[in-house]
Amino acid sequence: MPKKSFEDKYPNIAQWVYEHQGIIEIGNDPDGPLTSFVRAIDMGGMPWEGEDEYESLDDALLDLEAGVQEYLRKIYGE
Repeated sequence: MPKKSFEDKYPNIAQWVYEHQGIIEIGNDPDGPLTSFVRAIDMGGMPWEGEDEYESLDDALLDLEAGVQEYLRKIYGE
């Protein structure tokens, strides 16, 4: 079975990075000011940040995918 590309599995994250020119951050610094494990950032700031912890990286990316999708719909009405 062929593997799906990142863009196929996470189309909203791909749109965020390629078309919206947004940034995603993965990981956290326990001593830093941000505790979320995954974040979406653009020129306007940080419109979405995830939970502090996830059971897996895939869970974090799925949450990011849903959060970015909701935000992109607010911006572009898609």
